[in-house]
Amino acid sequence: MATEGLQENETLASLKNEAESLKGKLEEERAKLHDVELHQVAERVESLGQFVMKTRRTLKGHGNKVLCMDWCKDKRRIVSSSQDGKVIVWDAFTTNKEHAVTMPCTWVMACAYAPSGCAIACGGLDNKCSVYPLTFDKNENMAAKKKSVAMHTNYLSACSFTNSDMQILTASGDGTCALWDVESGQLLQSFHGHGADVLCLDLAPSETGNTFVSGGCDKKAMVWDMRTGQCIQSFETHESDINSVRYYPSGDAFASGSDDATCRLYDLRADREVAIYSKESIIFGASSVDFSLSGRLLFAGYNDYTINVWDVLKGSRVSILFGHENRVSTLRVSPDGTAFCSGSWDHTLRIWA
Repeated sequence: MATEGLQENETLASLKNEAESLKGKLEEERAKLHDVELHQVAERVESLGQFVMKTRRTLKGHGNKVLCMDWCKDKRRIVSSSQDGKVIVWDAFTTNKEHAVTMPCTWVMACAYAPSGCAIACGGLDNKCSVYPLTFDKNENMAAKKKSVAMHTNYLSACSFTNSDMQILTASGDGTCALWDVESGQLLQSFHGHGADVLCLDLAPSETGNTFVSGGCDKKAMVWDMRTGQCIQSFETHESDINSVRYYPSGDAFASGSDDATCRLYDLRADREVAIYSKESIIFGASSVDFSLSGRLLFAGYNDYTINVWDVLKGSRVSILFGHENRVSTLRVSPDGTAFCSGSWDHTLRIWA
């Protein structure tokens, strides 16, 4: 029995209490190091003026909820995946569809563009991540060239290529993240530590970045070392599932969006939460977050059909964008920072600028 190692008077409950009190003491010690809040430091920073962003393009073609999207490095093409099992590559300038793949399953929850722009990865309820090469031949059968790379024991929730086309990072409902070799489909590293479904991940922005952050249903955001598979930092201040995580452009912080209707900013060097983006009037969860190129703005898509734009430094909302007719499920700023794209359960994607 596992309990045999316990002393007479030690019960699981008493050990739990002890752990909680130690946790409390740690938090107190941490709090002593907190000298000042982010918004106080930012008081001297000039406020952002009013700015107008409008829907410039609407991409129509999915037959069901849009679940995920990603930009190509060429700043022009977009890949999106949907509950109808379709994965579509779009030209965001002309709104033309360039490629379409029908997946063997519905609910394609994850899709990603390869850094070279020559391939896409996607997956969902099929528990795996498939890579499709893209060519300009209109008559080619993309499904024939499909390569199954990652295998999980539950749904695929997110995927991202590392800095090359050769490796792919996946997150899954089985509570793990994993790094795979695209050519051989070999598992290079697995990341265990989440206590429930992992819902999102983001790679550190630097070229040498060997870290990534993940968030999940255990309300935790965890930072991982890709080389060792170890969790190097963990943050647990959200009160519900973390749906989205995104690194600050400098790589020194990351933001998260959660079902608790807040977005939060975590500073990796200070090892703590430094800002909460919330309002009394916002009662629906945040499904997706991303930073502007400068890092001054945080765009967040919500389940109440809106997109809120936050001033990262001051913690205030600077704009609210209406247009979608159902939940905003995914949102990404373009690589050159001139626009961003949002996908929604209303079956459409919108380009805003």
